This record gives sequence, C-alpha cells and structure tokens, in this order.
Amino acid sequence: MGALLLTGCGKTGGDTIKIGVFEPSSGDNGAGGKQEVLGVQFANSQVPTVEIGGKTYKVELQIVDNESSNDKAPTAAQTLVSGGCKLVLGSYGSGVSIAASDVFGKAGLPAIGISCTNPQVTLGNEHYFRICYLDPFQGTVLANYAVDQFAAKTAYVLTKLGDDYSVGLGKYFKEAFEKLGGTVVEESFQEGNSDFTAFLQNAVNANADVIFSPTSTEAASLIIGQASKQGITMPLLAGDTWDSSVILEAAKGSSLTVAVSTFFDEGDKSAAGSKFVTEFKAWLNKNADKKTNNGGNNIVAAVSALGYDAYFTALEAIKKAGSADSAAILKALPSTTYTGVTGEIMFDDNGDAIRSVAFIKSVNTADGTWKFEAIQDVK
Repeated sequence: MGALLLTGCGKTGGDTIKIGVFEPSSGDNGAGGKQEVLGVQFANSQVPTVEIGGKTYKVELQIVDNESSNDKAPTAAQTLVSGGCKLVLGSYGSGVSIAASDVFGKAGLPAIGISCTNPQVTLGNEHYFRICYLDPFQGTVLANYAVDQFAAKTAYVLTKLGDDYSVGLGKYFKEAFEKLGGTVVEESFQEGNSDFTAFLQNAVNANADVIFSPTSTEAASLIIGQASKQGITMPLLAGDTWDSSVILEAAKGSSLTVAVSTFFDEGDKSAAGSKFVTEFKAWLNKNADKKTNNGGNNIVAAVSALGYDAYFTALEAIKKAGSADSAAILKALPSTTYTGVTGEIMFDDNGDAIRSVAFIKSVNTADGTWKFEAIQDVK
C-alpha cells in the first residue's frame, strides 16, 4: 500500500527528470492537443535522456489533460507541479495556457508554449516562453493572403465569445485587413452554438469575398459542413487550429476553398523536415493507438512538428542550465537556441519566438489532403 501511494504521488529517483506536458486530450481542442502531444512523445522516444554535469538522466513525460477548459486548466497545472516536474511544455490553446500561468509562475516552473499564439501568454511574466509565432503576426499574414490571393475587399470575421485565441486572432486579422484598405463585417457566437447557417448567410448578404473564422476544430467542422450544404462559394480562411485532420475530413468531397496558416508543411523538402516526416510517419504506423490520436491517419500536423521541436528546445535549456533545478533552467531559457524542423528557435526579450514567415496550405477536397500554397510574409 505504501509503495503504491508513493508511486501515485509521482515521485521519481535522482536519475530522472520529469517534463510536464500540459495539453488537451478532450474538449473543443482535444484533437489538436493529441497531435501536439504526439510530437513530444516521438521526440522523447528518439532521445529519452539528457546529460547534466556528466551524468545521464532519464527524461520522463508526465502528461495531463487540461480538457480545453480555462476553468479546469489550473487544476491540471497543479498536478504537474505536485508531480515534481521541472519544466512544462504546452498548451494547444492560448486560453488554457493563460489560465494556468499563475500556477506555474508561483511554483517557479518554466513553461514553453508550443502553439499558444495569443500575446497574453507571455506578457507580464518571466516564466512562460513559446516557440510559435504570435497572433498579431498570424492575423497579418492571413489578411495579406486574403488580399494577395483572392483580391479580397470585404471580409466576414466570425469568432467565439470568451475564447482568447478566437477573439484575439479575429481582432488582429481585422486590424491588418483594414490597413490594407479592406472592409470587415464581424460577428461572434456563444459557447455551445452548433447552428452557423444564419452567420454564413450574413456573410453572403454582406457580399464578403472571404470568411475568416479562427475557431476550435469542433466548431470548424460544423461551419465547414454547413457552408458546403448552403453552397457557399467564398473561401474560408482560418489560423493554426484548423490545421487538423478534422478539417480535412469535414471538407473532403465539398466544393469549398479552405486555407489555413500554419507552422510547418509536410511537403517541406529540407533535409531535417523530410527526415522528420519520414520517421514520424513510420513511428505512427507502428502503433494503432498513436495513429488514432493523430486522427486515424499518418498525416503530419504542424503542431506535431512544433511539439517535437519544443521537446528538444527543453533539453537544450536543461543542458545549458547544467542542472535539473527549475530555477536554473528558467535562468538559461532566454539565451537558449535550437535549430528545429520548424526553423531556427530563439527568444526575444518577452520570451516569444522570433519568426518571420508562415506556411499557407489549403484542403485538396478531392481526397482530403493538404496542398501547399505559399510561404507568406507580411507587407
């Protein structure tokens, strides 16, 4: 009984360092969270140890489900603190990252965000970093793409009330689109809404050239399905959360144009990118559960590539610190750099990744695969 209780407390021996993985595996963002976790797990399977002061430590992952819920995120975060984690990776979803931030901060636990793009994640604290680009950049990239690719003059923006990511990215897209001379018609929907037909008709009535809707994959699937049934002809644009097998499945067989901004493309021809894609696919194919968590296929999501890079960035910080102590790791993080499959990773004074371009890809609706469109910068 005593031994079981000690194991349940999550204690580890002196030759193990625990990295917390703070991600949703359920709720609105569960599909994307699972794919992000897969990237971390794959990296850990390749390099399961780290050298600290001439001693080899086993790296153990402690994975918790924050349930895509801002209310439940602090409890999930506390589980990682209580479990003895020295550093945390995550999350898919800016809202849960923001909600958990104080828990990590009070515990002195450094956190590396993987795909949480809202500026509020790192703003005003010294413990949260991230390796993805930010929503002001992403929103500007998408606004530029709407103008460059579709000569858009009017955009319909649909966001979810109370969702930090959705509202924030919608705001930044609007600001950038208007600076480019466009007009924005915007609306929002409430939690639990499942009928988007009226919103889509409003976009038609506004004579919009594009629809921009940065939402969860759950809402996105409904929007895509209902847009197809309504015969919507204007392109649907969204941010990184739509880079998911859920979107491919929803758009397959339709006549829609669906394009997203993202952090990595499976068609990357670089040596590092090609090697990662090949090995990650082989790893997925060997395990039915992991393939299920990837959406039932071996398509490489950009967040999996980011999760992979986040793990190795964490190892670099640990090695640079020369210690398994959280305070030492936190001190080492600002000057930590890593060359990953998603590009060069380094942090600015705010702990944000320095990124200058984004990938744009669209759904090939004939077979439900991604098609590379462009590497988009901003004007």
